[in-house]
Amino acid sequence: MKKITVHDICHAIEALAPLALQESYDNSGLLIGKRTMEVSGALLTIDITEEIIQEALDKSCNMIVSHHPLVFKGLKSVTGRNAVERCVILAIENKIAIYAAHTNLDCAKGGVSFRMAEKIGLLNTRVLQTKTDALVKLIAFVPTAYADKLRMAIFEAGGGQIGNYDCCSYSTAGEGTFRAGDATKPFVGNIGKLHTEAEQRVEIIIPAYLKAKVTKALLDNHPYEEPAFDFIALANTWSGVGYGMIGDLPEELDENAFLLKLKTIFGSQRIKHTALLGKKVRRVALCGGSGADLLSLAIASNADVYISADFKYHDYFLAEGKLLIADIGHFESEQYTKEIIFDQLTKKLPKFALLFSEINTNPINYF
Repeated sequence: MKKITVHDICHAIEALAPLALQESYDNSGLLIGKRTMEVSGALLTIDITEEIIQEALDKSCNMIVSHHPLVFKGLKSVTGRNAVERCVILAIENKIAIYAAHTNLDCAKGGVSFRMAEKIGLLNTRVLQTKTDALVKLIAFVPTAYADKLRMAIFEAGGGQIGNYDCCSYSTAGEGTFRAGDATKPFVGNIGKLHTEAEQRVEIIIPAYLKAKVTKALLDNHPYEEPAFDFIALANTWSGVGYGMIGDLPEELDENAFLLKLKTIFGSQRIKHTALLGKKVRRVALCGGSGADLLSLAIASNADVYISADFKYHDYFLAEGKLLIADIGHFESEQYTKEIIFDQLTKKLPKFALLFSEINTNPINYF
C-alpha cells in the first residue's frame, strides 16, 4: 500500500483550492513540517490551539489541517510567549505537520459559502462576488494536423473551462510563415528558405495560475522547435470562483421562521440581526466568515436576507430597510469547512485516516 505523505495531502487539497486563489494578506498552505514526511493520520479543525495539538497526539495524527492559519502574521521569534508560539513549538517538538486552507478555500468552487448554501438548501445558486483579473487567454499557432492533439493537452492541463462547460476553445485557419536559421532543425521547411505552412490559431481561456503548467503542456505537444504563442490578460470574471453565494429557497418563509432555521442549521447561540421587515424571505445571499464588505452586492442582487458574520455596529445601518442582515457568528458560518476538506481528501485518498476534531474552538460565548 502506498504511503501517504504531507505532499500528497497538500496536493489533494490544492486540487480543490489552489494556493494561487488566496488573498495577498493570507498565509494558507503548509506552515509546519516536511513535505516528504509520512502521515499516519490527519486531524481536521477550524482553528489550531494547544488543545487541538494535544488531541492530534492522543489520536495518533501527525498532521493537522485547519481553516484558519496558525501563523497569520510574521513571527520574529518563537519563544513560547503567546499561544501561537507555543503551538509552533509543540508541533515541531512532536513532528506534527500543520496545513491551512483559508481564503483559497473561501473562494474556491465548492468552497465555504457554497457549503453554507447547500446546508440551507438554496437553489439556482451563483457566486456573489466573482474573481476578476484571474484569467488569461492562450493564443497558439500550430500546424493544422496537430491542432487536436495540442487542444487536448491544454484541456488536460486545466484550460478550456467556462462555467460548467469544459474543453472550450476556438480555432481559425490561416497561414504561418518562417525561415529556418543555420542552427535549427525545422519540423517542416528547409534551412534558409522561406516556408509557408497551413496552421490553426487556437484560443483557450485558462486560470492565470496555470500558465506554467499549460506552457509545459504546449511545449511538450507542439511539433515546432519554437512555437509561437501568447498569453493575454482578461478582465472577465471567473464564473464559479469568488466570495459569497446567492440563491433561492425552495419556498418562501417568514423572517422569524427563517432565522430559526438558521439557528438550527448552524447551531448559533444567538443571531444578531437588523429589524424585521415583515416580509417573506425567498432570495438569500451569504458569505462565510467576515463578509460585511459584500453587503452592497447582496442589496444590489435583490436579496431578502444577507447572512454572514462580524458586522460592526454601523454596518447594520447600511441595510437601510432593504434586506435583513443576519450575523450568525464567524465560527458558526465556517464550521462545515471540515466537511469540505474531508470530502476532498476522501475522494483523492480514499483509504487514508481522517478524523474530525471533537474540540469546539469557538472563542465566543454568550451569557
